[in-house]
Amino acid sequence: MNIFKITCFVFSLATLISSCKSGVKTENEQNVDVLLKQRYKKLLEYPIDSLSFPRSMTPSSGHINKVPSKDWTSGFFVGNLWQLYQLTGEVAYKERAGKWNPFIEKEKFNNRTHDMGFKVFCSYGKGLEVEDNEDYKNIIVESAQTLSTRFNKNVGAIRSWDFNSDVWEFPVIIDNMLNLELLFEATKYSKDSTYHNIAIQHANTTLKNHFRDDNSTFHVVVYDTITGFVKDKVTHQGFNDASSWARGQGWAIYGYTMAYRYAKDKAYLNQAEATANFFINNKNLPEDGIPYWDFNDPSIPNAPRDVSAATVVASALIELYGYTKNESYLNYSKKVLNSLNSTAYILNSEINGPFILNHSTGNWPKNDEIDEPIVYADYYYLEATLRMKAL
Repeated sequence: MNIFKITCFVFSLATLISSCKSGVKTENEQNVDVLLKQRYKKLLEYPIDSLSFPRSMTPSSGHINKVPSKDWTSGFFVGNLWQLYQLTGEVAYKERAGKWNPFIEKEKFNNRTHDMGFKVFCSYGKGLEVEDNEDYKNIIVESAQTLSTRFNKNVGAIRSWDFNSDVWEFPVIIDNMLNLELLFEATKYSKDSTYHNIAIQHANTTLKNHFRDDNSTFHVVVYDTITGFVKDKVTHQGFNDASSWARGQGWAIYGYTMAYRYAKDKAYLNQAEATANFFINNKNLPEDGIPYWDFNDPSIPNAPRDVSAATVVASALIELYGYTKNESYLNYSKKVLNSLNSTAYILNSEINGPFILNHSTGNWPKNDEIDEPIVYADYYYLEATLRMKAL
């Protein structure tokens, strides 16, 4: 067992034991609270720049990977600010989020990407949780109109990527399930069922073709645009085509739990449960609940972890627990939050950057964003924290 794993386990165990005591916080918990507040403030200190949405960083050098609004991760930073307002009640976070939001609005016309939900709903959608804003609703509906142009009736799904088109005729990735929330909400705001129906067709097609017999998920399914038949099942970010990329499993669990919220289709709930069980009972899942980036990486236990996969699943399983009352789902989410609420995962207060958590893995095959703070890990961590408090 390597030093990192031992450290994580010790912190997780200590926090778990303390949580079983009375409501009085231990000294360690108080220190963590102080550290978290210091990290939160780093988001306020980050300068406003329409071309510099923070995506990830290298703690050792302090280099921050900045992206424009067209990047699929741009909405998470704004969403983090909205969620920090919900968590702390400090108006400064709300005001900051309101200043960042307009930089994303032009993405409502960007028809070259399927990531409309990640960009627009994770920013404007979170804003609507804070305030009833008609402009935000209109932006979401306009975004849904644009996203709908990527839907192919023969396939019954929304096209994911446009790149690699000489190899992938019509690729659909499991991540795309998360973009359906924007469509479901657009129908609520506009009363136009078109968006809801497209979301249902996409979810049904993905349900039919993306899952293996053990209920793990492929990353990419490639379709023929004329017949709608499956041409290939591959990976882009996993270890290999047959492996179980951890965050991909998270997208599946979260996506079908969310789809059940809107459609109440028992098949969605069953799939969310089945993939959740595959994830939380996997023999390669570490004791502290933070998975390796891919469950089938042969270098385990020396493979990189992926905090982002853990936070996506933790947030999803709190909602899934609400539908199933399966205590194992809630227990996993508690374990993850207990593990992350420690100095083993929270960035040191001296590191300057608008991030909270360390040890996520972005794209291992490209050796990109390995064992670093990544913005969407913070987003789902904050969402899971808020959902746990709401219980």
